[in-house]
Amino acid sequence: MNPQRLFGIVLVVVGIVLIVIGVNSSNSITDQVHETFTGRFTQATTWYIVGGIAAALFGTLLAGLGGKGLKS
Repeated sequence: MNPQRLFGIVLVVVGIVLIVIGVNSSNSITDQVHETFTGRFTQATTWYIVGGIAAALFGTLLAGLGGKGLKS
């Protein structure tokens, strides 16, 4: 298996884990209170969700295009 494709799969898994952590964090009491008064999630929760989406998308690209690089 190509190292780029393997790294892409790892990034997808890490991205999914970060998204799950962010969604679970958004249901915490602290985050609910913060959202009630400010209208948005805490900064940490937002970074978990945004970082997870970015890692999952980049990992998907690497996994999908990992085998189509230049052959040496």
